[in-house]
Amino acid sequence: MMDMDDFTLKLTNELRVSPLYNELKSKAKELVCRTSGDVSQLKMNIHEGLAKSGWKRSLQNEVYGRLLQRVDAASQNGVHIKEPLAYIRRAQASWEKRILKSLNSMCTEMSVPLARKRPIPEQEEIRSNWNELGVDEPDLSLFRPVYGPKDFLDMLTLLKNPNLALEQLCNFWGLLQLPFPVKSLQQLRQEFCAMTPRWSQVGVDGGSHTDIFDAERVGLGQKVMAADNIALCQQYSRRGIPPSLRMQLWLQNFGLRITDSDRLRYEQLKMHIFKHDLLVDKLIYKDVKLTATNDDQYFVFEDFIHQVLLLFSRDTEVLTHFTHSSATPPKSYIRGMLGVSDYAVIYPPNGIIPFHGFSMYVAPLCFVFEDPVTLYYFFREIYTRHFFRLHTISSHPQGIVSLSVLFESLLQACQPQLFYHLRQMGAQPLRIAFKWLMRAFSGYLASDQLLLLWDRVLAYNSLEPLAVLAVAIFAYRRVNLLETSSYAAVEAVMADTTTIRVIPLLQAILLTEH
Repeated sequence: MMDMDDFTLKLTNELRVSPLYNELKSKAKELVCRTSGDVSQLKMNIHEGLAKSGWKRSLQNEVYGRLLQRVDAASQNGVHIKEPLAYIRRAQASWEKRILKSLNSMCTEMSVPLARKRPIPEQEEIRSNWNELGVDEPDLSLFRPVYGPKDFLDMLTLLKNPNLALEQLCNFWGLLQLPFPVKSLQQLRQEFCAMTPRWSQVGVDGGSHTDIFDAERVGLGQKVMAADNIALCQQYSRRGIPPSLRMQLWLQNFGLRITDSDRLRYEQLKMHIFKHDLLVDKLIYKDVKLTATNDDQYFVFEDFIHQVLLLFSRDTEVLTHFTHSSATPPKSYIRGMLGVSDYAVIYPPNGIIPFHGFSMYVAPLCFVFEDPVTLYYFFREIYTRHFFRLHTISSHPQGIVSLSVLFESLLQACQPQLFYHLRQMGAQPLRIAFKWLMRAFSGYLASDQLLLLWDRVLAYNSLEPLAVLAVAIFAYRRVNLLETSSYAAVEAVMADTTTIRVIPLLQAILLTEH
């Protein structure tokens, strides 16, 4: 683990190449030009000027945000920073080869290139139909998702720690037999203590006092927005965010400010879409049609979702998240140059091959952001901070493997009889819950409830509320589940979760003695 001096130096160097540095430098030059008087006071005057104009707060937010993203590594070796466990690294590499093989097989079987330049008439057509992408319905019946939650879970069940003896594996009741350290129920209660019923929560009906509480939360939220402090914003968000303030506070939570250069970059990405057609475009289109378009809550946002994902597939800025991901961006070769490293290119340009349900990461955000540019940049931020961990194999405590182990551990602790009953009939609970976790519950909850859940994910900078909610749903359906005698019956009981009220269930698990 790097010491504080090394980390400070690293952080300073990162800030020097950030857009904020140039903005601060420009503002400082303005202050110098305006300053008249003692040169010896120049430094102090610049500091005071930056503080009064809000730039000091912007710098503090930038540093705080980067501190939250700090990755502790087992060594200074680059590979170990990505993933410290060798058997996990091998599993991720094997999974990536499998995904790429599936994509290349589809490409070969259908004689479709991975990428091609669009003819001029086609460029003009997609340009004119940019806001109506869902209207055009090409025949994609032969295209199939590269993988889905079930395929990914099957891969995870094969993970085995080579250092564990066979008799030690007998101690695991769950589907994943991995000794990952996860938090206990008591530790989670301490961490999420702000959800206690002693304090009113946004999204929980509070009787006659609800209107008063809502008005107070809006008033306090406006003060938090005015303070422009990420730490304060996260603390406020732990009790939920009023819908009218969610957009501004979510942006503040990430320190996101959409600049003119961001809007220019957005237009450049659109031009890449107009000029080139990618095979993944068809996978994106089909996924939107199979998921968001078939959902009563999200079908109206079909065009927005399609736009965001097409832009995302071309955005090479997304590649920066691979420095702290166990994954490696897939590569392809220019035709006729197979195996020649000089002709290898990352494909798709953002390094992400979408899976079945990927579009559901975008869909709920359409309720929050009206401006398509802001929508795009927020999605990119939440993906590169959180959602990428839900479909990569890693030992990170926020990764899908750890969340799955946490789910099984908590369910055994809270509902041992239920867990044993389901296990005995061959209905491992994780087989039901995994798709919820992998999609961050998008598509499985009412939109207002999902946004309340994501409020807490952002507030705590943690994906662990997903696992806690999954346990809470099983506990809530306990009586019916104990009466089941087959996996099909369990699936039927757990099929509809759209009536779930998120916060009361989380409170029931975190604050009730079992």
